[in-house]
Amino acid sequence: MLTIGMFVAERYEIMGKIGAGGMSDVYKARDHILGRFVAIKVLKQEFSEDVNFVVKFRTEAQSAAGLEHPNIVNIYDVGSEAGMHYIVMEYVEGVTLKTYIEKKGQLTYKEAVSIAIQVGRGIEAAHAKNIIHRDIKPQNILISTEGKAKVTDFGIARAVSSNTISADVMGSVHYASPEQARNGFVDDKSDIYSLGIVMYEMVTGRVPFDGETTVSIAIQHLQEEMTIPSVFAPELPVSLEKIILKCTQKSPDRRYLNISELLADLKQVLVRPNTDFVKISDGSQKKTKVIDEGEVKEIKHARAIVKAERPPEEEEEEEDEEGEDGEEEGFLNPRLEKAVTIGGIIAAVIIVCLVVYFVGNIFGIFGGGPTQKEPETEKEGHTLINTEKEKAEQVTMIKVTGKTFAEAKNELYEIGLGIREAGSEASDEYEKGQIVRQDVAEGEKVDKNTTILVYVSTGAAEIGVPNVEGYDSDAAMNMIEDAGFAPKRDYAYSDTVASGKVISQEPKAGEPAKKGDTVTIMVSQGKEAVVVPDVYNKTQETATNELAQAGLVVSSVSTAHSDTVPEGNVMEQSIAANKYVDKGTNISIVVSAGSNKSYYFCKATISLPPGREEDVASADITLVGSNGEQLQSWPGVKKFPATIAKSDIENCDSGTIKITWYLKDGTSNNQSQDVIFTKQ
Repeated sequence: MLTIGMFVAERYEIMGKIGAGGMSDVYKARDHILGRFVAIKVLKQEFSEDVNFVVKFRTEAQSAAGLEHPNIVNIYDVGSEAGMHYIVMEYVEGVTLKTYIEKKGQLTYKEAVSIAIQVGRGIEAAHAKNIIHRDIKPQNILISTEGKAKVTDFGIARAVSSNTISADVMGSVHYASPEQARNGFVDDKSDIYSLGIVMYEMVTGRVPFDGETTVSIAIQHLQEEMTIPSVFAPELPVSLEKIILKCTQKSPDRRYLNISELLADLKQVLVRPNTDFVKISDGSQKKTKVIDEGEVKEIKHARAIVKAERPPEEEEEEEDEEGEDGEEEGFLNPRLEKAVTIGGIIAAVIIVCLVVYFVGNIFGIFGGGPTQKEPETEKEGHTLINTEKEKAEQVTMIKVTGKTFAEAKNELYEIGLGIREAGSEASDEYEKGQIVRQDVAEGEKVDKNTTILVYVSTGAAEIGVPNVEGYDSDAAMNMIEDAGFAPKRDYAYSDTVASGKVISQEPKAGEPAKKGDTVTIMVSQGKEAVVVPDVYNKTQETATNELAQAGLVVSSVSTAHSDTVPEGNVMEQSIAANKYVDKGTNISIVVSAGSNKSYYFCKATISLPPGREEDVASADITLVGSNGEQLQSWPGVKKFPATIAKSDIENCDSGTIKITWYLKDGTSNNQSQDVIFTKQ
């Protein structure tokens, strides 16, 4: 269990717990090396103790770390510490799609399609690297505050793939494909199925299959047909409903071939939502066209018109050919089939006659004979000498697009054609100077000596660069890519632009650039994080300079007495040394004013009482301060006059000398005298 303030790998400072799942807990942390927030996913104890699981988890997490896509939560680091296994990943400010659906109930079809496209792009990038997620569900899709959808948990999902469904959290089985439910072969089409269930939940606010146990839900995925989503969402466009149904076919062969095909159909929904353009295979090898109800009505309507125009006797003959109950056995009646058969025979006879005629002409059977050979066309360089025969001859046009004008000219002259540049135009496909298009298509027959008109490329067209300053970096990258440019991302600290937002771009917004050109965005890392220096016991001037050089502002200086820190040196700083803070943070220091103690000295001469010189054997002498503290004692003094002295008396300027006289007859008496101390 991690707590606030703890460090992981001596780098990531835990800021707090932000989530928990069936296999892990998630914490927000600050990366003190790169100065950014990250999310740390820590495996729960029961999984950390499974050696096989941990090995597989680390391997797959490291593989998933190679994925870098705007719609995938990037993995930065994988490690272990004191038996704790963790993944460090991109921190996304927002909520899970599951929470988002619960808050909104049902999503509009446009919002659902937008999220599905973003999720699909992330899955497409993973599939391109042969990584299958295996656990696509709303809990593993994050929606940022900017509306960006990001897929997470690639490493964990792959690591648990060998377990049964019951080993995972209850939520996953609602989105598991039939092949996952039966522990069968799992490929990229399993992710398509799960995404279909997610789309179902987005538009209806519920999952299609539910139950009290994972087994009962898994059986429904295998055996039961789902209620079509339009039952719960009557306004759902037919195209989106058909996409969901195609994604969630129980047989993988009837689903989309790959995620790219699914994305193509989702994009069409935004353009023509109410068009039924989605085709769902019936699973057979020989595809049969299914005639829908509208087409049947049209055919029946056409037959009714034909019947109305026929004589009554023909109608009676047709009715006799139908069944006793008047039902039709097919859409074409026998008379129409008969007419088609006769027409086919006539067409065959005509074709045979034409073949006989042409063969007869060639061999002179129908008069005439073989034509005399005309003189060959002469060439002098590229100057064509025309004859009557050449004008009648035709050649097959070749492809000259993609070639330079000079290359095309030589190749066309070789087959007896001329060339002329009719104009120029911009092209994203062909480089400057190459032919973009030709007025006669490749493969067409054209008379010899014809001049072919061509259009030459001026290079890629220049368009204005979109303005992405102030946008979330991922959204900006998508905008640049959608505009046809190649996005590039650099980072810099900023005191004014929030972390993750675009500070600036190059080229600037609106400047012309060619498609495919690189547009670089500078992304804010927030305020720069700096280390607070240790200025304890340094002079005020030195401390102030060191704090300023570190990027901190000394906002206040106060003084206090200290018995240990010399006067003028720093005795306290408001932020502890070696802490990371934002550059420009205010810091206060306390400077020592020296000690506030006073020290005194006492010296006195003790003489024997007058007239008692012969009676005194010895004396005990004690110095007591005016505060009652015994400062020093001198026991058993025998020689008089005796001198006593005491220095370094703290905060006490007077006292009393107490003397106990011991007489030779064994008696004693006491004497005291007050003294004033001298300040040192």
